[in-house]
Amino acid sequence: MSNTTIAIAIFLFYWIVVSYLKKKGTLAKYNIDAYGPVLMIRTEKGQGLLKYLARPKRFWRIFANIGIPLMFVGMAVMFLIVILSDIAILTSFGGDVPEPGKFNEPQNIFLIPGVNDFIPLTWGLIALIVTLIVHEFSHAILSIVEGIRVKSMGVLLALVPIGGFAEPDEEQLFGVSNEKDIGKGETSVESQSTETNKVATTNQRSRILAAGVMSNFVVAFIAFLLFFGPVLGGIGSVSDAMVTDLNSDSPAAKAGIQENTVITQINGTPVNDANDVINYMINVSPGSEVAIHTVKDGTTSVHEITIQDAEQEEVQGVYISDVVEDSPAENAGLEKGMLIVGIDNTSVQSIDDFSEYMDTTNSGQKVRITTLKANQTESSPEEYNVTLTSHPEGTEDKGFIGLFYERQNIASNSLGIEIGNFPATRYLEMIKSIPSRLNELGGWVIIFGLPIVGFGGEGFRGFSGTFAQFFEPIGWAEPLGIGIFWIANSLLWVAWLNFYVGLFNCLPAVPLDGGHVFRGYVQSFVQRITGSEAKAEKVSNTLTMTLTLIILLSFAIMIFGPYMVHSF
Repeated sequence: MSNTTIAIAIFLFYWIVVSYLKKKGTLAKYNIDAYGPVLMIRTEKGQGLLKYLARPKRFWRIFANIGIPLMFVGMAVMFLIVILSDIAILTSFGGDVPEPGKFNEPQNIFLIPGVNDFIPLTWGLIALIVTLIVHEFSHAILSIVEGIRVKSMGVLLALVPIGGFAEPDEEQLFGVSNEKDIGKGETSVESQSTETNKVATTNQRSRILAAGVMSNFVVAFIAFLLFFGPVLGGIGSVSDAMVTDLNSDSPAAKAGIQENTVITQINGTPVNDANDVINYMINVSPGSEVAIHTVKDGTTSVHEITIQDAEQEEVQGVYISDVVEDSPAENAGLEKGMLIVGIDNTSVQSIDDFSEYMDTTNSGQKVRITTLKANQTESSPEEYNVTLTSHPEGTEDKGFIGLFYERQNIASNSLGIEIGNFPATRYLEMIKSIPSRLNELGGWVIIFGLPIVGFGGEGFRGFSGTFAQFFEPIGWAEPLGIGIFWIANSLLWVAWLNFYVGLFNCLPAVPLDGGHVFRGYVQSFVQRITGSEAKAEKVSNTLTMTLTLIILLSFAIMIFGPYMVHSF
């Protein structure tokens, strides 16, 4: 039985229990409403805390007033993204578009941990709880500030928490106001708090609704600041070399080394990547003993290994997997299957070595490539003079050579293992450098798409699982051990979810916060021009409902559009 089947069975059983308790009146007895499988659990407790937090009224009004224009910016950005996504999908009918993938699956539209394939359950749940508390508490606090009664607070539960809410008095919050203009009719909270027919003005209502979005943005900013600051500063890479395969009867296996183990030292000599292992083992005689230091699942171990008599360690370099037609590489005579071992007298032992050197080149520059023939690594090296050109698509300033190459595992015959080079050190440096790239659009795209697409579609979901084994706490974080990874993961997802929940709520669609704010200001604007409250209400309702339907249709296109494209 698959995990999906088990999950569905558990959820259906839960739904049956909820339906039974609702029918028996047990839920109503405890002030709980059920809407299908969703429980709305209310409480009137916490009113004293809300009143205490709402004391600095001037601060909260300024805070929320800043949130209103931010909400309109988010509204425009989100609506533009939605429309552009639809246009991209609709114009691709009959064209060459990728097959639908995880991005298009319905469950991945919703930011629910355990349901969304990209959001981990543990860290996502922690982030979701923080996000909901921040958002709903802010609504409640501003309601108290503006003299709107908060009837209750609570959580939405569908086996797991899926939402939270503060329940202001809807008649006071959304009732028909007697205001004639924006900014007028805002009598003081003190003078209105005793009125039974209190109705929020447009500005008051907008402050209450914008407070949730503003708080989400502020929490996201603080979490990102901590994540990219002291937290990432307390994390370093241990090595890029990981055991990807080993023979069951090899010296390494007999000594207790397992797959997915990171090698950090050999006889006290630090290991930075797979090439360090090979270069060290070349000089070790058969029968000698070596101490291999490893890390696996957060545990550091030392393995004493007696080296076997084996073939000579493989020469390392970059294998050419293909050559671009009519490129500088092809014109110079480079061929598929060659092993690049040097460039301009600089040793090349990995793709990183080759890429870093090429990053320093320019169009028109001449470079000398040193190679060995495929499967003839004991032969004499050959040199090729290559004149670099500019990139055919004009996307890069560096020199273009026209080669395809791929990362391959490296075999250590004397240890009986294969070692993969994972660019942990470089990857960590790239993550740490994101804030320095926020002066350009690409930096913002990376930071807000980091958990989903990462730097190349792989997605960075935090320091967990096999990925975490390449890293260790350093400096101030050393006493925390693996706790620094828990902190990093929590902050990453708290920041990301708060930002997107805030941004999603900016959409001009009812019942989202942005929809109510948009409708309120449109109504006030039309009423100012026409002088007719009824006409203003009709226009604002019609426009808001139209946008709501467009947005709902847009999400449907995002989900089903790619499938429709490939059905024609």
